[in-house]
Amino acid sequence: MMERLSLKIHGIVQGVGFRPFAHKLIQGYGLSGYIRNSSSGVELELEGERSSLERLIAELPEKAPRLSLIQDMEAKFSRELKGFTDFEIESSSREEYNNTLISPDLCICDDCLRELWDKSDRRYRYPFINCTNCGPRFTIIKDLPYDRARTSMEVFSMCPDCEREYGDIENRRYHAQPDCCEKCGPRVFYLDRDGKELPGEGIELARQRLKNGDIVAIKGLGGMHLACRWDDEELVRELRRRKQRDEKPFALMCRDVKCAGKLCLVSPAEEKLLRSYQRPIVLLRKKEPGLEYLSENKYLGIMLPYTPLHYLLMGKDIDMLVMTSANVSDRPIIFKNEEALRDLRGIADGFLLHDREIQTRCDDSLCWAFQGREYFARRSRGYVPYPLTMKRRLKSILACGAEQKASFCLSRGSYVFQSQHIGDLKNLETMENYRQQTEHFKKLFDIVPEAAACDMHPDYMSTVYAEGLDIPLIRVQHHHAHMCSCMADNSLEGEVIALVWDGTGYGSDGTAWGGECLVGGYGGFERFGHILPMALPGGDRAAKETDRIAFSLLRASGLDASGIPGAENYEKMLWAGLNCPLSSGMGRLFDGAAAILGIKTRCSYEGQGAVLLEAAAAEEEKAGYPCSLEGSPLVFDWREMIRAMVKDLKDGLGKDIIAARFMNTLIQMAVETVKAAGRETGLDRVCLSGGSFQNMYIMSRLPEKLKAAGFQVYCHCRVSCNDEGIALGQLMAAEAKLRG
Repeated sequence: MMERLSLKIHGIVQGVGFRPFAHKLIQGYGLSGYIRNSSSGVELELEGERSSLERLIAELPEKAPRLSLIQDMEAKFSRELKGFTDFEIESSSREEYNNTLISPDLCICDDCLRELWDKSDRRYRYPFINCTNCGPRFTIIKDLPYDRARTSMEVFSMCPDCEREYGDIENRRYHAQPDCCEKCGPRVFYLDRDGKELPGEGIELARQRLKNGDIVAIKGLGGMHLACRWDDEELVRELRRRKQRDEKPFALMCRDVKCAGKLCLVSPAEEKLLRSYQRPIVLLRKKEPGLEYLSENKYLGIMLPYTPLHYLLMGKDIDMLVMTSANVSDRPIIFKNEEALRDLRGIADGFLLHDREIQTRCDDSLCWAFQGREYFARRSRGYVPYPLTMKRRLKSILACGAEQKASFCLSRGSYVFQSQHIGDLKNLETMENYRQQTEHFKKLFDIVPEAAACDMHPDYMSTVYAEGLDIPLIRVQHHHAHMCSCMADNSLEGEVIALVWDGTGYGSDGTAWGGECLVGGYGGFERFGHILPMALPGGDRAAKETDRIAFSLLRASGLDASGIPGAENYEKMLWAGLNCPLSSGMGRLFDGAAAILGIKTRCSYEGQGAVLLEAAAAEEEKAGYPCSLEGSPLVFDWREMIRAMVKDLKDGLGKDIIAARFMNTLIQMAVETVKAAGRETGLDRVCLSGGSFQNMYIMSRLPEKLKAAGFQVYCHCRVSCNDEGIALGQLMAAEAKLRG
């Protein structure tokens, strides 16, 4: 019997070739009707035999395009027929309620890459080649539905050839919104340091300048990069000087995995991430020590080309380039041509730009391969705005995140939309970008928050922003948010034990926390344990001048600290209680230990001491130091450990051995603390969260030791363990409070 089917499909079904796929599939069933984009996904009206319609519903999710994601389908059958005679793709509609999901930007696909190098193809060497399976999405979208008129491509009218492909159901560029070619699409051009366009082919000019030792600003998908040769140490140091980035590691773009393998060890899981369509920067172990001018630790951040422009830039003869975000003094990544010419004057020797506007800034993602998948330090391009799916429907909430590594989250139904990397909220430019992105996300996903969540710290700019919103505000303790973030990341309900280790966070008692063992769930927590608080002479200044922390640790441990520069002043500050706040921050303990060992006493970026202490550690060392735990809450007294470290140092033991023993002691402390929490609560699930768990020495050991002790261990996998992931936890804690 003939029936009519009204089918609404929600998910990532726009910009990924879903409509041409559906058209081809439906033709095989002998059905008639139409499909169109809407602000809730795609809609189909079909008529045919009931059995064929039901078979189509069953097969759609199984055969859908690789880049699509069907989250939900609403099907209604009716015997009232409209008399469709064929199948058509209709123009998009816009509903009052917006339920569309947007695809992230996608790296160039294999088909387009073949065409890029094919001399007989009309898009040979065209730097904006794309199709329904690849190319820009999130960074060019202005509004929904996802049609060309609502993207940066609206100013480029398709030529007859492109228009023919766009309308051909058999062509893979069918309804590819960024479809274009050299006749009708964006163009690339090269400008000198003064902003004067030079004659010639832009990419080839940039290649020659790079080979000759220039620093070139390159416009990519979500912003600008600064690029230069990787094998010229003096040049890289000059880039550092110009960019005012003295020591923080630079990423490299490698032509292929083989080139990456010249410098780094590449496991199968890491190769899979490097080649994935998200194309993140993957942190790989160096084959040999060295290349400190690129990265002072054991890792190099490596990414492969992800746009046709990048492939053309690397060509067949450039193996690797330094490729770092183009920004100035911790401000957001530069993404507009005029902004680049103004703000990068004196930094870049030339500019490889194009005339397709970037609508939304989006930095490169950064991760390790851990347990076979991404372990994020930064979740951004290639992943955002892909939603996190929860197991239940949520109230609509805006979670404003922290201050460092800022991001925000918005919830709608069972989806949580986390923003791209925003940066540290320490200047007006970054704060303005933060505001703009929150408004952009609310508009794109049609979310009107009924409440906001923020950190308890009164001075965070994200907290001040949240306080200015005209909706109810829920303040969430920093480390409770970390715990909830890891729970939500792993779709956990109920209660857990959580180890939350980071540099600092505003504690419930008004002091700085950071080396915590918490017990609880979304609705609340108890502080089961923490490390012994340490005084920080100079407050926040101690995070950069870490010999201040070394002085405090040595003095508290009954050891001579007089050899530390400024010791007399620090002693006076401690005696007078002047600007010496107490902190239980695990990151600060790492910083102090690194300073005691002479590894780093002046840091140019937050957590540098901890990073270098990890890099110094002897991988094969098994021993540790005394581990003292007592009291309620359970307190790890690090003073005996510090005394043992200093004795080893005086006895001439290598710093690599001492660094390993320091971390082995913390691992043992963590296991003993969790075991005590398990005995008292009966809980056997453990969550690990906080920026200190970016330490892969600890992450390669602690989870296995906890599992051996009988615990189920949960680490982050969908959001970052650092403060970038904290907004998710704030949202879940606030949602629990709203539900009562």
